[in-house]
Amino acid sequence: MNLSESRIILTGAGGGIGSQLALQLSRKGAKLVLVDINEAKLNSLAAEIRGQGGTAIPVLADLSSPSGRGAVVEAALQALGGIDMLINNAGLLSFCEFSSQPQDGIEAMIQTNIAGPILLTRAVLPHFVQKNSGKIVNIGSTFGSIGFGYFSVYSATKFAIRGFSEALRRELDNTKIEVCYVAPRATRTPLNTNVVVQLNEKTGVAMDDPKDVAALIVVAIERDRKDCYIGWPEKFFARLNGLLPRMVDGALRKNNAVARDMVK
Repeated sequence: MNLSESRIILTGAGGGIGSQLALQLSRKGAKLVLVDINEAKLNSLAAEIRGQGGTAIPVLADLSSPSGRGAVVEAALQALGGIDMLINNAGLLSFCEFSSQPQDGIEAMIQTNIAGPILLTRAVLPHFVQKNSGKIVNIGSTFGSIGFGYFSVYSATKFAIRGFSEALRRELDNTKIEVCYVAPRATRTPLNTNVVVQLNEKTGVAMDDPKDVAALIVVAIERDRKDCYIGWPEKFFARLNGLLPRMVDGALRKNNAVARDMVK
């Protein structure tokens, strides 16, 4: 896919992967509608892109509401004249024992990680169908293929997005609308708290720089990949878990023990 002049909606633009992705897409010539709930980060990023000669429209929106999603689509149509790609990147993460996880935190994660991207896709899709072209990029996680203890709700939401991406791709296989699912491994972004970083250090889990992750996402988009799993051995274990999940249970037992001590 040629990104030059592509009109793209990017959610979660203020975050680590999101901001790097915005900068790299802009350098490729893409025109961006940047969506986030952090106004300061959003405006700062848009100003940086404009300062480099790019096009960036900041939209402060809550994607859990119909009005928020409508505002995003309307901004893209009015400011850019259309939509060529939707990148669902916004997300929440929580490291905790499920039995003590607050209900409002669970509901917020479900709204942000599942309902938001699915319903925003639903709002954008008619515009893709009308012209029989477009690309939907859903940013998932290794946790969408391997259920990790103490990340139960987060894992559930990413499993949902992986399943949604797979099903929608099959539903649209008689069109020129493409669906790409990208699964990064642990990344050094504000989404991962200091405790999560310490957990990864103790268990030997590598953490990628968001700039490198964004670069791989751009490559996946340009090469029209259907799926992109980032990182080794995470990529291998994601496949193995689909075939022999009990074997992965054993491999993760030590990790679970470390996590159990850290959440207390």
